[in-house]
Amino acid sequence: MMCRRSPKKVEPPSATQSHEVIRQHDPVHDWRVRQLTRLGISWPLAQAVADHVDWHQVARLVQHGCTPRLALDIVR
Repeated sequence: MMCRRSPKKVEPPSATQSHEVIRQHDPVHDWRVRQLTRLGISWPLAQAVADHVDWHQVARLVQHGCTPRLALDIVR
């Protein structure tokens, strides 16, 4: 005779459960964001591009007279 398990009851996620965190706290990312914002890049934009641009290149262009946004566009 086969043993049958009773089906497990599936509970919907509770309202207190948090969504999965996609990105862990990354101090290097945060530092890059700070460097870009010091150059005049808005925080949301700096947050979005921090891992994709070399902030040193952006800084060099800003030091040579580019606006922060233009420097970022050139580097990207």
